[in-house]
Order: sequence, then C-alpha cells, then structure tokens
Amino acid sequence: MIPLFDNLQTNLAINRRKDMSNNYVLSTYERFLKYPFGRFLFSWFTSRKAPYFTTISPLVKELRQNYCEVFFKKRKGVQNHIGTMHVIAICNGLEMAMGFMCEASIPKHLRWIPKGMEVTYPAKAASDIRCVAEVADDAWKPGNLEIAVKAYDTEGTIVVAGSITVWISEKS
Repeated sequence: MIPLFDNLQTNLAINRRKDMSNNYVLSTYERFLKYPFGRFLFSWFTSRKAPYFTTISPLVKELRQNYCEVFFKKRKGVQNHIGTMHVIAICNGLEMAMGFMCEASIPKHLRWIPKGMEVTYPAKAASDIRCVAEVADDAWKPGNLEIAVKAYDTEGTIVVAGSITVWISEKS
C-alpha cells in the first residue's frame, strides 16, 4: 500500500508541475536564467511592468511556485535619515516578492488582488536586504489569503516581518 501511495504522491506532483509549466512568469524567469546575467535581466525587465519597483533596484534571486526571494542593496536612495534602510523601501521589496510569487503560483482559474499589509520592525536594517514571500501549496482558494513576508539583513536577522493579505476570486 505504501508504494502505491508514493506513486500517487509523485504523480500528483508531476501533474501539478505540468499544470504550471505554461505559467508565463515562471517560463519567462526560466528563459532568462539561460543567459549570462539572466536574473539581473529578468529583474530589470519585469520590474518595468510596475515602475515603482525600480526604486529599489531589485534582483529576483529565486522564484518558484509558492516562494519568491528578492534582493536589493543598501544605497543612499533607499536609506532613511539615520542611515538604515527605509522601511517603505523594504515593504516595496516585500510587495514585489509577494506579487511575483502570486503570479508564479496561482491556479489559472483564479485571480488575486492585494488587500492589505501588516508589518513589524523587530530590528534595524543596516545592510543589504533579502525579501521573502511564501505560502503553503494548498493555500490557493477563493477568499482572503494571508501571505507570510519577511525581510532579512546580510546576517540573516529578520528586520521586517508580517503578512500581506490578498483577495483570491474565481475568474469570470
């Protein structure tokens, strides 16, 4: 019985990958990765679709179903008056990670729209920032979806943590 269960799990995982294989965000990301500086080119190209993201000069480090990681460097344009990373710049990175993760993950019969964001600032952000958004595989159902978001400094300390709520609905 256990080998049958293992085969069932494997087949479900393969079918899920086939369903998402023609996801335009994932396929575009994978195409760019084939080129030198592919992550940089993908990040530059796609952040122009939502120009506000260009303010942080983001780099999409990793993108897969239910997970996205965005990196950006500490520089004068994203610092506050005390020389640390401005929390709004970090929230911009968190929103980008969430948006790319949603686009790369949501089933074709559903759509999403952001509804709200709640964050806390547990530590000063005095270095480059890595923003992560992730959600469980089985989370994609109509209604509110809370997406966990975290921003880390170069030491791995969480500097901003929270959630972004998106409204999931059926496409009409």
